[in-house]
Amino acid sequence: MPSICVLLPVNCFSVNNYEYIIASLPVPGKDDAKLDAEALIAAVRSQCSPSDNALIDILLDGFDSDKLSEAFYSSAYRSRNAFIREFLLFDLKLRNTKVEYLNKALGRPAGLDLMPLPSGADAEFFEKSKAESILALKDILGRERGLDDLMWAKADSLVQLHVFDIDIILSYIVKFKIIDRWNRLDPQTGRELFRRLVQEIRNTR
Repeated sequence: MPSICVLLPVNCFSVNNYEYIIASLPVPGKDDAKLDAEALIAAVRSQCSPSDNALIDILLDGFDSDKLSEAFYSSAYRSRNAFIREFLLFDLKLRNTKVEYLNKALGRPAGLDLMPLPSGADAEFFEKSKAESILALKDILGRERGLDDLMWAKADSLVQLHVFDIDIILSYIVKFKIIDRWNRLDPQTGRELFRRLVQEIRNTR
């Protein structure tokens, strides 16, 4: 099934024209579409400055389990970009909550395999009770969808007062990655999330 997106010529505008970048994001077609996250992120990156691409690098590393470490999260927390700091701190707290749940379920020591929070970070995790309720679900796909919904909602909350800036771009990349994962896990859910994203993008134009 083809992916649907409008990508205007890269050289039409200078880099960091965020309104133009957002205008070139997916648009709905006649049929359900499967988002090609890799191609779309590459197209977005081609229109961003080196400094913005450096932020995108950090965000994408947050979706690569091989790159996640105490040093990674500490470095991200020192970023000058608020979205990077807050989203990846949220990601770490959510991952630790999942580890805590598994430790309890499997009878392992309570603190086993938890990753320390960056120095100076607030230890409180406001979404912890929601995450624990989701983790208690018996339906595996429902549990995964619930956790990704938390990630989606966090990305939204961090850009509520933003208009056409790099943080908006970063929030969309989070959603591209979530949709891409569901295209692999459950294509129907992937299509539902794609339509949700398209509507969000349409509402910004």
